[in-house]
Amino acid sequence: MTSSPRATRTRKTAEERQAEILQTAARLALRRGLERVTMQLVADELGVRPGLISHYFAGIDELLCDAFALAVTREREALLPAAEAPLPPLRRLSRLLNRLGGEDFVDLGRLWLNARHLSRYRPSLRRVVAEQEAITRDALTVVIEDGVRCGEFTTSDALGACVVILVAIDGLGAYANEEQPFTHPALDTLVFTTAERELGLAQGALRDGG
Repeated sequence: MTSSPRATRTRKTAEERQAEILQTAARLALRRGLERVTMQLVADELGVRPGLISHYFAGIDELLCDAFALAVTREREALLPAAEAPLPPLRRLSRLLNRLGGEDFVDLGRLWLNARHLSRYRPSLRRVVAEQEAITRDALTVVIEDGVRCGEFTTSDALGACVVILVAIDGLGAYANEEQPFTHPALDTLVFTTAERELGLAQGALRDGG
């Protein structure tokens, strides 16, 4: 009687394991909120002992900071994909603003709201939130500057226009946690009309320009 060979268990590299922990923590943060993520919860989700998590991350603050950075980096890459860099700036910005209204970004809006609140009490998280805000600001400013250079946008202050657009986006994000948020037609077009005004565009140019 012959026996079947036992399946070989592949051992994950340190880099693979660390990435798996971060991805799990980021997913849990999106689903449950940063303050509810613990080493134990991440370990349970992965089916490992908590000691394995602490082997890669000294404490929960370090893990949460890295998980938040991972989640918002993915958000930024989804909103402004590198593959779309050759597109005209107007189309890139239009696609970004239209994507923000999708269901995929509702939880990310909650995560930003959550992180900004918690960062008041956690200096390390406050630093990471500021870093990610700066990266997003720089990325959007580049798109606006490209639009000015090619004659699609009109503004003498690309960074200023970027800040106003992001403030409008964040303002709508303040409603993310409401079960029955206040609605009005003006809110449906707020970000588009704000961006169009700041960039010297005709009404509807961004909403219909993707």
